[in-house]
Amino acid sequence: MRLIKIIKWAGTILISCTAIGLLIGYFAYQQLITELPDINALRNVQYTQPLNIYSQDGLLIEQFGEKIRTPISISQTPKALINAFIAAEDGSFYAHSGVDFKGLSRAIVQLILTGKKKQGGSTITMQVARNFLLSNKKTYTRKLKEMILSFQIEQAFTKDEILELYLNKIYLGQRAYGVAAAAEIYYNRPLAELTLAELSMIAGLPKAPSSYNPISNPSRALLRRNYVLKRLLDLEYISQQDYDTAIQAPITASSYSTQRELYAPYIAEMVRNEIINRYGEQTAYSAGLKVYTTIKSDLQNTAVSALRNNLHSYSERYSYQINEEQKLTLKASNKIGDTIPATVLEINKKQLTAQTQEEERVTLYWKDSPWSTKYSPHSQKTQAISSYLDIIEPQDTIRLRKVDGQWRLAQVPQAESAFIALDPKNGAILALTGGYAYFNNKYNRVTQAKRQPGSGFKPIIYTTALEHGYTAASMINDAPIVDTSGSTQESEWRPENYSHKFYGPTSIRSGLRNSRNLISVRLLRSVGIPAATETALRFGFSEEQLPQKLSLALGSGYASPLQMARMYAVFANGGFLINPFFIERIESSTGEILFQAEPLTACLNCAAKRAPQIITPQINFLMNSLLRDVVQRGTATQAKELQRTDLAGKTGTTNDQKDAWFNGFTPYIVGVAWLGRDNSQSLGRFETGGKAALPLWIDFMRYALKDKTEAELVMPEGISKVLIDPEEGLLAREQSPNSIWEFFRTEFIPTQYMPLKAPAPEISGDTINEQQVTPEALF
Repeated sequence: MRLIKIIKWAGTILISCTAIGLLIGYFAYQQLITELPDINALRNVQYTQPLNIYSQDGLLIEQFGEKIRTPISISQTPKALINAFIAAEDGSFYAHSGVDFKGLSRAIVQLILTGKKKQGGSTITMQVARNFLLSNKKTYTRKLKEMILSFQIEQAFTKDEILELYLNKIYLGQRAYGVAAAAEIYYNRPLAELTLAELSMIAGLPKAPSSYNPISNPSRALLRRNYVLKRLLDLEYISQQDYDTAIQAPITASSYSTQRELYAPYIAEMVRNEIINRYGEQTAYSAGLKVYTTIKSDLQNTAVSALRNNLHSYSERYSYQINEEQKLTLKASNKIGDTIPATVLEINKKQLTAQTQEEERVTLYWKDSPWSTKYSPHSQKTQAISSYLDIIEPQDTIRLRKVDGQWRLAQVPQAESAFIALDPKNGAILALTGGYAYFNNKYNRVTQAKRQPGSGFKPIIYTTALEHGYTAASMINDAPIVDTSGSTQESEWRPENYSHKFYGPTSIRSGLRNSRNLISVRLLRSVGIPAATETALRFGFSEEQLPQKLSLALGSGYASPLQMARMYAVFANGGFLINPFFIERIESSTGEILFQAEPLTACLNCAAKRAPQIITPQINFLMNSLLRDVVQRGTATQAKELQRTDLAGKTGTTNDQKDAWFNGFTPYIVGVAWLGRDNSQSLGRFETGGKAALPLWIDFMRYALKDKTEAELVMPEGISKVLIDPEEGLLAREQSPNSIWEFFRTEFIPTQYMPLKAPAPEISGDTINEQQVTPEALF
């Protein structure tokens, strides 16, 4: 009887406790329900994706962002990969309704036996709930929330939809998020091209991306991969033959960073800054934006190669620099530009043998060395050298670069350079390199440098003069000038020509062709500084760049290569001021076009937005004629090796050869080359624009114009071609022995004829006889 009472009492307590437990559970469940996020958020998932920057022709330039991810649909995912993940992570995925109670029970038993909370019992659905909707903090309530959310997800989404979310979200090591990114990072191939063994390796990563990483822990990764393969066999996803083949496969994973297909880091940084300004840093780095630039990959590669080769050529004209890097270990040195480090193993008077970081042995012969002197910054002395022994010791770290397929001794140039090419019709930047090696020095000299343009600015002065009634035949006296506008005698300015000579009466054509400084100064003094300043402002310069003194005639202000390219584009496109741009379009991660460039275009009758016309067709024609003459007979005649008559431009050299420029163009393309030192030290005697910068421009244009027909310079209405006497600029009679053809605006044709006389002696090469100049040479 007593036993029955005890049983009843115990039953009552049990029922009461159960009821209380259920009640507590119900209220706890209701509380958890209120804390749960809405699973409908999974229907509009925005995956974190990096910013991708491409060339005009679709080559990847750069990728910015911590997470590398390429979302892929379940229909594009190999079935073998899906099976591998199910085998590794959730064998009963297709059978359960979100929670695998057997797996969960095992995790609970482990907790009781070890007293430790470990990840376990989580289905793929539960991982989706945690990764998308919950934090990664391990708590009992989080596990309950996972379970509840998993039931809800299974009711609202298909199994394929759940798998797609999972496979695109999971972290797989090496900054790879999602299976498509992992395939590229580990194997440099798309998922569809991976073997069963490689797919199984990826499927084994979610459990512990670091511990099972095939790059850092290949032995553990192999064990994990083989476990996945065995699970696939046990679940009958693969045959015994498939298993036997895959289990024997070696680890083929490697560390593949995002494969940059085009070297254009300066433009990439410009794009990055622009995208951050437009959309903010968070969106820039995570929204998966795709930016297509105006850069043409073949022109970009040509620009980089031409710039580096030209800098090395300049460097090799001077002494070999003894530097501290020679004593660094090979491991401590990096590839810089075209140069790679190597350790000297053997050396004698005639040759040396060195080994690169890739363990390639290279033999260099002294007879092929470009250097004959050395310079030590410690002694500050230059000395003659006769062998490698004079500059290198065994175990030194030297630099090599390949020239025409052969290794040769090299150094990282101490000078720097910049080059930009743009389309003069609309301002699209086609190629840009702001220095020798971006990752060695990120300063972008194309956009950030403030350098004196030197004689490259003179076309502004000549344009102003032509607009004020001067002609190409106007005679200016090339004679000494003393500017006494300064407050003291010491501040008197006495400009000189580069040759330190005076040439007497000189035509404007000859003055610009030969870059006569005194002609430019006299023209500026005649037309007035305000008039020249107004012209420069029309060409896009700002007032602060234009000193209000006569030295403006010689380019004593400042400009960047980008600004100079914009200036010369005016002459190239018929007289229109374009706005340089470098972003063609911006797309969302799904391909929606967010921005499409609509640049102002140089045209008179076209559907596009028209750029402002800042000089008349007649002035533009005359300036083109003058600037073509610079190439044909002036300071840039080296460019004649391109064997074209449509090349035009102007060299520029500043005081003490601190800057060397060539600003050149055809109607198809504008290119500006600059060479100098960041500390504004001299480049060296005779390092003029024609010597130091022009070869870079020529190398680029040789490729850029190879498929372009020569563009004829067509006379517009209002221009006449007249026979004149070159010594006086007056009309010449046909029987005059020294007469030449010249172009004039019709209203400014000379009205006086030159009296017939015997031929006068030439003045320092400026006088040109009829045999030297034909009408065609002036086009």
